[in-house]
Amino acid sequence: MQKGSIGVTTENIFPVIKKFLYSDHEIFLRELVSNAVDATQKLKTLSSCGEYTGNLGDLKVNVSIDSEKGTLTVSDSGIGMTAEDIDKYINQIAFSGAEEFLNKYKDNANAIIGHFGLGFYSAFMVSKKVEIRSLSYKEGSKAVSWTCDGSPEYEMTEIDKTTRGTDIVLYIDDEEKEFLDKSRIENLLRKYCRFLPVPVVFGKEQEWKDGKYVDTENDKVINNVEPLWARKPSELKDEDYLKFYHEIQPGQDDPLFWIHLNVDYPFTLTGILYFPKIKNNFDINKNRIQLYCNQVFVTDSVEGVVPEFLMLLQGIIDSPDIPLNVSRSYLQSDSNVKKISTYITKKVSARLEEIAKNDSKNFEEKWNDIKIFIEYGMLTDEKFCESAMKFALLEDTDGKFFKLDEYKELVKSTQTDKDGNEVFLYATDKESQYTYIKAATDRGYNVLFMNGQLDPHFVGLLENKLEKCRLVRVDSDVIDNIIPSKDKKSVKLSTLQRNICTTLFKSQIPAIENSEFFIAFEAMSGNSQPIVITQSEYMRRMKEMAAMQPGMSFYGELPDSYNMTLNTEHSVVKSIMEKAESDLKSSIQPLEDKLAEIKKSISAINDKKKNDKELTADDKSELESKEKEAENTREEEKKIISDYASNLDKVKQLVDIALLGNGMLKGEALNNFLQRSISLL
Repeated sequence: MQKGSIGVTTENIFPVIKKFLYSDHEIFLRELVSNAVDATQKLKTLSSCGEYTGNLGDLKVNVSIDSEKGTLTVSDSGIGMTAEDIDKYINQIAFSGAEEFLNKYKDNANAIIGHFGLGFYSAFMVSKKVEIRSLSYKEGSKAVSWTCDGSPEYEMTEIDKTTRGTDIVLYIDDEEKEFLDKSRIENLLRKYCRFLPVPVVFGKEQEWKDGKYVDTENDKVINNVEPLWARKPSELKDEDYLKFYHEIQPGQDDPLFWIHLNVDYPFTLTGILYFPKIKNNFDINKNRIQLYCNQVFVTDSVEGVVPEFLMLLQGIIDSPDIPLNVSRSYLQSDSNVKKISTYITKKVSARLEEIAKNDSKNFEEKWNDIKIFIEYGMLTDEKFCESAMKFALLEDTDGKFFKLDEYKELVKSTQTDKDGNEVFLYATDKESQYTYIKAATDRGYNVLFMNGQLDPHFVGLLENKLEKCRLVRVDSDVIDNIIPSKDKKSVKLSTLQRNICTTLFKSQIPAIENSEFFIAFEAMSGNSQPIVITQSEYMRRMKEMAAMQPGMSFYGELPDSYNMTLNTEHSVVKSIMEKAESDLKSSIQPLEDKLAEIKKSISAINDKKKNDKELTADDKSELESKEKEAENTREEEKKIISDYASNLDKVKQLVDIALLGNGMLKGEALNNFLQRSISLL
């Protein structure tokens, strides 16, 4: 029997390992099974190069539980270890001292995997004692047993073991009894080991017999030793990819597309990424891409390796070249990670461009499912945006699709304004904006349909990327102003007419919370609507962005501002305006003349200020008096016009019809409109 002390400089090393080495105690199972797989793979390598000429036998890893003894065992028939091997690889932990270890890693104890070969020692996180039973593949080797109870002391003796390989026997700690539960271990094996390249066996397959499940003679193999991403794409069919997708994402709809990653220079990377159906809302569960290292599950938190916008994808990537820390659960940022991220972006872009070019109909049919993903990528990743400008689609209100360059060519001749800018009209709601869409299409214009969650931001992106181009929502102004022409008809109204009509119509707008209206005049065609309500493109965009970006809350607090534009060429509006002028001129004109005189007086006093002259007390008193007089005169004028308007059902009806067409007539105002409509009938 050999006795000794493990090569560390303090007795505190095992408590350190137990508490700090791994972020999750369950990781021990992955580490031990991975070591067993490594030992098996090494034996295969030695056999293939002729260094081992014996019979390989049935190479697999067995995991078993003995509830009575309180043990969990991981067994393999790989290369095994001699006493010398154990002394070298187990008894000598590569630390200069536990104190140095603690000082170096106290803030990030998860930063050292792969550097010190500590996988085996994870067993002590859940065990009160660990036993190694091993027989090396080397001819003439003697089987040995190594035991340790979590202190630096160990015992190693020769034993009777006739089968090649290693058994790691864990005597599970009383506080970790969950790891003696069969279902718990099976779930962990499926989580971490489901794609290991060597069969991992846990118990027997079961069948239903005599009213209960009983074990059969067949081993229950937990893993798929040849996962789809490790195979050549040329060997695979669509149904293979779909079957694998439902294996890793059970219960999901079929994916839209997939990309098979396969690169061996300047780094090794394989994997399959799927495009799931993502409609109008972000899927908040982004951890659906799993990272593997040589078919060993590492993590589903792949930030850094996968660009942020691709986190909406699902699938698996496998690379031995991604640097990992001690528990293989966190990624370190280095040049390889950045190269891999760039490569994945390029591969996704190329695949989408290929589909858009070679199968445009399929791409169009699936556009609304992947639109949010592509727009998100264009908004957050400059390189992807450059590529996506070639295949991103625009959809119009008739359901037709266009690439960006195609659409620019389509509207060039008909939707270019007087400044030479191509104007892309768009709607966000076909129903509520129907009147505006029809007004545009009646002019021969095309209207895009942009109702996506990211479209308010995407509109701005397109304006930045497309030269001499602006995007305007179809209800942001009357159509004559959205794309102004050189021969646009001007409005010919006197100041008196404007003042009377402004108050006439504004006074009949019902109170609408957090909204204000401004009266405007346009000489539209006689067939156009009598009143058109529009909202400033700039202010609406600011308010939409304020709803998504807390830093812009200032705009969100402002009232909604609308223009109520009167069509001076419409017969009903024209007759109302002419009659109002005729009926009110005698009472309003004197007030207008009085206001003009008051304004002259105010202007004369203000001229003194402009000439840097100090206003006397009398000047100030007169200025205050004139301003008050002007205010009273305006109020008097406003009351006369408002009282007159209150008896004009036609004015109220026109205003309410315009509000109703924009979904803004509600409550008492809507009820009044309905009652008035019945009376007019």
